[in-house]
Amino acid sequence: MYSTFIISKSECMTCTNKTLKSLGTLQGVFGAEIDQIEGKVLVSHTDEISRKEIAEMLISMGYPEIENENEKEIDYDEPSIWGCAL
Repeated sequence: MYSTFIISKSECMTCTNKTLKSLGTLQGVFGAEIDQIEGKVLVSHTDEISRKEIAEMLISMGYPEIENENEKEIDYDEPSIWGCAL
C-alpha cells in the first residue's frame, strides 16, 4: 500500500536523505520518495504500520502534513532545496 503526505517544507538533499533513512527504520516501511518541488512524500508500506504512525514520524522530524494542498503557504524564510548545500 502507498500513503502520500503533503508537507510544507522544501528540503535539501542532505535533509531528504536523512528523512528517507528515518522512514526506512519504521517496521513495515519498505520504500519512500520525496518530491521536493511539489512538497510530497510517498511511502510504500505494509498494513503492519498505519498511515498515522508514519505521519507522527514526519511530525517528529519537523514535517507536519498539510490537510488541504490549496492551503500550502510559502515561507520564504525557510531554507530552499539548495539552502543546506550552499
